[in-house]
Amino acid sequence: MLNRISVVTSVKPLACLAFLFAVQTAGLAQEPDALQKEYYRITPVPTPEGVVLEVGDFEFMPDGRLAASSRRGDIYMFQDPLQADASKITSKLFMDGLHEVLGLAYRDGSLYATQRGEVTRLTDEDRDGLADVCETVADGWGINGDYHEYAFGSKFDANGDLWVTLCLTGSFTSENKYRGWCLRVSPDGVVTPTCSGIRSPGGMGINPEGEVFYTDNQGPWNGTCGLKWLRPGSFQGNPTGNIWYSETDAIGPRPRDPESGSRIMVEATKIPELEPTAIMFPYQKMGQSASGIVCDTSKGKFGPFQNQMFVCDQTFSWVMRVDLEKVRGHYQGACFPFTEGFGSGNLAIDQAPNGMMFVGGTNRGWGSRGNQNFSLERLEWTGKTPFEVLHMKSRPDGFELTFTQPVDPATAGDVDSYSLPTYTYIYQESYGSPEVDHVDSRITGAVVSPDGMSVRLTVDQLHVGHVHELHLDGVKSAEGKALWHPVAYYTLNYIPGDDHAK
Repeated sequence: MLNRISVVTSVKPLACLAFLFAVQTAGLAQEPDALQKEYYRITPVPTPEGVVLEVGDFEFMPDGRLAASSRRGDIYMFQDPLQADASKITSKLFMDGLHEVLGLAYRDGSLYATQRGEVTRLTDEDRDGLADVCETVADGWGINGDYHEYAFGSKFDANGDLWVTLCLTGSFTSENKYRGWCLRVSPDGVVTPTCSGIRSPGGMGINPEGEVFYTDNQGPWNGTCGLKWLRPGSFQGNPTGNIWYSETDAIGPRPRDPESGSRIMVEATKIPELEPTAIMFPYQKMGQSASGIVCDTSKGKFGPFQNQMFVCDQTFSWVMRVDLEKVRGHYQGACFPFTEGFGSGNLAIDQAPNGMMFVGGTNRGWGSRGNQNFSLERLEWTGKTPFEVLHMKSRPDGFELTFTQPVDPATAGDVDSYSLPTYTYIYQESYGSPEVDHVDSRITGAVVSPDGMSVRLTVDQLHVGHVHELHLDGVKSAEGKALWHPVAYYTLNYIPGDDHAK
């Protein structure tokens, strides 16, 4: 039987710099600009009257309903969520009394909820719309009353496993078993430690290859927020929870601790288990509280961004876009601004079969640009394609850009249309990091493809471990349009063909 735990409804102030800035930005909601409204539409979805629905996760049910969990321990089912008139969507309580549900996944007639202390299987046996059977599937990790001991759950992977990422105690220490780890939960409830080194996760997602990613937030050993690949057996960078290697041999011996004050790619050459951050989201340029993740698998129903990831930011109340590639066996790539103007601090995101995305927000415990206490909204493509950088891929001597529309050869072929400052972050035990090691790389060539859909940039110097911040202010489309977002941030961990990379 489920061990019910009372829901925590108040939160201590965060003892971190992110909180201070979040308070300053609270209430500074940004309305979508005219271009965004032309391409993507944000529509509010009615929530249950009198209910504070701080969405922790979503799951689409086989019968078309949308399950939405809450930080306050409720799960609601939304009827006909894809109907044209969002204002007519209704909802019904499915389960309450849970403890901060930050993961939902459906399998074999049951809904699986990842709450703070366990993964729980919920089944509506008599089909009256309410959960009748509530069963503990797995609870192989520790928990106390600390407000920050979040547990985020994934969807089922190809093996039928759920992945759970566990926040550190208070986001700084590991006072309970496996805090700061990723665990896998098998269909029969076996818990397998899978990765160490996690600090403060904000969401999880799976790419088309079935590999699992999570977002981690700025703090000790995280100079800025990032998107990270949960490569089985890896160390994700924060050694605080590595005390629990004494409890398991599932992923080998404890890795050596990194040197505080170093750089992450320097330490990656010394620590084979260390998996570099795939995407570093430059702090305050690309949000400051990375959260929910979804991969666009709609085959063009959400625009031209098939198989790319979309990542929420809670403080900035927006959604970012990520284009990944694998170089020398590790993920890296570019992040781009995407959509803003959501009602609250975006935490959860999922995609419907028709391509529409659902985004849920909360600002409890943190401020957010979206000034509502909570929100539930749909994000829908209008059918009109924006002029954007579709892909940014690394090359031994620069980058190759692909666009959503043909470029103007004159502007796209002019090196003066671009600039490329680079920088990185200190890899340290202290909280966060400023941008450091600034170097301006010079673009020495820009060759436009015959069809105008791509540009090959050559660069005088690339910098391993740096964010390469590409500005394209001078680039125009063949029709004379400016880019919707004329900036990209590429995290360059490995240079293709670099024999010195591991």
